Amino acid sequence: MSGLEDDDGAAGQADPSDAMAALEQEVGELKHALVSHAVIDQAIGTLIALGHMDAGQGWAVLQKVSQHTNIKLWHVAELVITWAQTGDLAADIRAELQQALCEHATPRNPVNAPRRGPDK
Repeated sequence: MSGLEDDDGAAGQADPSDAMAALEQEVGELKHALVSHAVIDQAIGTLIALGHMDAGQGWAVLQKVSQHTNIKLWHVAELVITWAQTGDLAADIRAELQQALCEHATPRNPVNAPRRGPDK
């Protein structure tokens, strides 16, 4: 008898119900990750449009707000999307978001800036 066999002689075989439960858990986690990723991408798009920033800056804003409010990043993303749709956002989160936007926003595109007359 090798050291790999258990008492009934089955070598390395797991209980099929355990394997099925593990696979179901993994599928659930992957579904959650997929939905979370989509929500985060939508929030970054919102910040790009409203905050005059690029995707990297939008990601940094979400991270900063998440860290400073101790709220999971995907939940901050949900709050940003809801805020863009309704204008509703808790005061503490709004303050953190405003601070992060100020730190990461880029100046407006020079094309949109007021034009000066010709230099003389």
